Amino acid sequence: MHQTFQKLSSIHGPLMYLRLGSVDCVVAPNPELAKELLKHHELTFSTRHHTAAIEHLTYNSSFAFAPYGPYWKFIKKLTTFELLGNRTLGQTLPVRTKELHHFIGILLGKSKSGETVNLTQELLKLTNNVISQMMLSIRCSGTVDQADGFRTLVREENEIFGYDSLLEKIMRDREELRKNKKPNDDDVKDFLDIMLDIFEDEHSEVQLTRNHIKALILDFLTAATDKTALIAVEWALAELINNPEVLRKAQQELDQVVGKSRQGSEGVIDVKGLHYQLLPFGTGRRGCPGISLAMQELAVTLAALVQCFDWNAGGGVDMSERPGLTAPRAYKLNCVPLARFTPTLFAT
Repeated sequence: MHQTFQKLSSIHGPLMYLRLGSVDCVVAPNPELAKELLKHHELTFSTRHHTAAIEHLTYNSSFAFAPYGPYWKFIKKLTTFELLGNRTLGQTLPVRTKELHHFIGILLGKSKSGETVNLTQELLKLTNNVISQMMLSIRCSGTVDQADGFRTLVREENEIFGYDSLLEKIMRDREELRKNKKPNDDDVKDFLDIMLDIFEDEHSEVQLTRNHIKALILDFLTAATDKTALIAVEWALAELINNPEVLRKAQQELDQVVGKSRQGSEGVIDVKGLHYQLLPFGTGRRGCPGISLAMQELAVTLAALVQCFDWNAGGGVDMSERPGLTAPRAYKLNCVPLARFTPTLFAT
């Protein structure tokens, strides 16, 4: 769709009015006009269009589609300063680091055996495991017993009752655990614990319901699974594989900054940025609250893939694109990882 809009703008100019079905739409594929609309007239565009399908699938309580008002402002503040704030990101860093190490370990194993790896699938597993542990303290992808159990639970519950029953079970199990556990200030709270704290607080600024919590879980799981950062890592690595001289330059820079014995970490590599040529996380009030987490994960994951491996894609990577909310690649990224070195963590 974005390519179609660009072609139309080359014919009709940098500001267009369209009707997408019954919905009025203004398209501004120009950085200056985008800035004018999103920065100086932001409130006009701060409410999302609702449909009956969205209301049904999100318990009519979605944060992503909530109108600009008290509920949206409360969840935005909660998300920015609690759920995805610096303190929480710092507390959950060991989870993200462990999952990245597990991911690199899988690739090292494939390298030793000379096997092709489906990087699209492995990156999705990495993302799923990180977000599911940060949100629910559950690891949902992999081969360990907990992951297999979670997938079995999801499959059985969905076949019989649908996702509502699954979410209810997760919430009930956590509530039962909280009853039998003594509070400890040193405990790292996940998303569900934070939401249940607010749900149980009679003096909360906004009184959350069970449906609010379910809708928010779906919002965040959906956004994280099909997130911009995951797609960006895949596109970036594909570009580097197709441009080996650029890949070599990136590897040399990482070798100089990080070294050849250790793997880069979030503390070593930090990227932030926003301008109106590209707005992958939106901007202003409706900007994605997960930008800090996404940018940390994007940088450290791509750096690890570049630093630790060369890549054999069998003659190059097809850069075709398929339709999707986040401009995904048309084909899976299948290639053979060739280890440049084994980080100290994995040395035997």
